[in-house]
Amino acid sequence: MRARALASAAALASVLLLAACGGSGAGRGREAAGRTRATTPAPGSIAALLERPGPTVSAIPGTEDYASGPTRVSFLLIDGQGRTVDRPRARVWVARSDDAPPFLHTTAVLEQIGAAGSSEPASGELAHIYVARFSVPRPGIYTLVVEPVGGRRVQAELHIQVRARPQAPAVGSKAIASDTPTIRSAHGDLARLTTRVPPDRALLRYSVAESLAAHAPFVLVFATPKFCTSRTCGPVVDVVDAVRRRFAGTAIRFIHVEIYKRNNPALGENRWVKQWHLPTEPWIFLVGRDGRIKARFEGSVSVGELAEAVRRSLAG
Repeated sequence: MRARALASAAALASVLLLAACGGSGAGRGREAAGRTRATTPAPGSIAALLERPGPTVSAIPGTEDYASGPTRVSFLLIDGQGRTVDRPRARVWVARSDDAPPFLHTTAVLEQIGAAGSSEPASGELAHIYVARFSVPRPGIYTLVVEPVGGRRVQAELHIQVRARPQAPAVGSKAIASDTPTIRSAHGDLARLTTRVPPDRALLRYSVAESLAAHAPFVLVFATPKFCTSRTCGPVVDVVDAVRRRFAGTAIRFIHVEIYKRNNPALGENRWVKQWHLPTEPWIFLVGRDGRIKARFEGSVSVGELAEAVRRSLAG
C-alpha cells in the first residue's frame, strides 16, 4: 500500500539504525526534522520543552490520515540503541509550531499490537504502540512533544499534518455500499477471500452492501495478513476476530476485506480499497444500524481499544 504508516521490516530496521547512530541532544532531533531555531527558545514553547535535560529519542508515526476535530495518533518510540521505549504512559504536548506554546496536554497509553495468544509479533518483535487522543481546532502542521512517564527522562518530537477533511471516510459519513466478497459469492473458495492462516471464516460471511441493506451494525477491517510487511495488519485481523468472539450472540457483524486484486500485491489495490479511498492500511470502521460510520481506526489497534469502541458505538 502507498504511504504505509509503519511501512516494512526493512524500513523499520533503517529507522532503528538511524536512531542508534543519532545523538542524544534535542538539537540533533530538530536538525533531522529540517528545522532551524533561535539559540534560546521562547519560554513555554515546545522548543523549550525539548531543551530540558534528557536524551531525545525517535518517534515513528503509526497513523497519518488526520483531520480537524477529534484525532487519534499512534506512534513508536525508539531510543539511541534502537530499542523501543515501552512505558505504560507518556505525556504529550501539542502546539501549532515548534516555537509556539502547547495549547493542550494529554496522555498517550501503551496499547498491545495484536491479540494475546493468537498473533505473531509485529516486524522487529514489536509488541506495543502508543496511542494518544485529542482534538485539533483547524487544519495545519502540528508539533507534538512526547515524554514517557517514569524512569529516566527521555523525550521525542513528532509532526503531524491535519487536513480539513480526512482522505478515508470520516466519522459521521455514510458507509460505502461495497459489494465485498463472501464465502457464498466465492463458492467456498477461501483462498480468494483471505490470506490469513487459518482462514478467518467468521469474518467472511457478510458483505458490506448486504449488511447496510439489512440495517445491521458491523465492524469492517481492510487488511492483508500475509502481505502486510509491517505485520501490523495481520495482527489487526486477529484483533477483530478476538473482539467478534466477545460480542458473539449480538446482532453485530464482523467483516474482513483483503486489499489486493486476487490477493496478489503485484496487481495493486482492489476495487473495494479504492471505493473507500484508503490512503494506508490497515483500517477498521464501525458502522451503525443507520449506515453511518461511528468510529474508525487507522493502523494497529488493541483488543481493549476496539472492544470498548464496539461496546460504546454499536452494542447499545
